[in-house]
Amino acid sequence: MKRSAKCPRRPLRSLKHRLSLLKPRLETSSVDEETRLRLRDQQVPWRSWYGTERWKKLRRQVWARDHYRCQKTGVLCIGKYPSDNSPVADHKIPHRGDPVLFWDLENIETVSKAYHDSEKQKQERAGLR
Repeated sequence: MKRSAKCPRRPLRSLKHRLSLLKPRLETSSVDEETRLRLRDQQVPWRSWYGTERWKKLRRQVWARDHYRCQKTGVLCIGKYPSDNSPVADHKIPHRGDPVLFWDLENIETVSKAYHDSEKQKQERAGLR
């Protein structure tokens, strides 16, 4: 069999070496996710608002107002964090650091942790919210 000048033969052994030099594109380690979240909390000043007593009181008000029911799925949110049926106080309109939107009682609704961590996050990543 005659080799074509256009398609020189290259050994597959060199391919393995080249692939090993590439950086992985997907991070699967939970340690990396923890680091990402910690860095985000340090770099975004308004993230500290979630730890305040004012926020904790506001979210309890929202949960009571909504009767601990997910406003998107109707699930009763009576679980204890981190269960899927634990309540999450979620901003309807993303505040992105705007204190007026962040503290607005009418901009916050009760959703289940399962909804917040799946559907809501998909929407935010897709830029729909």
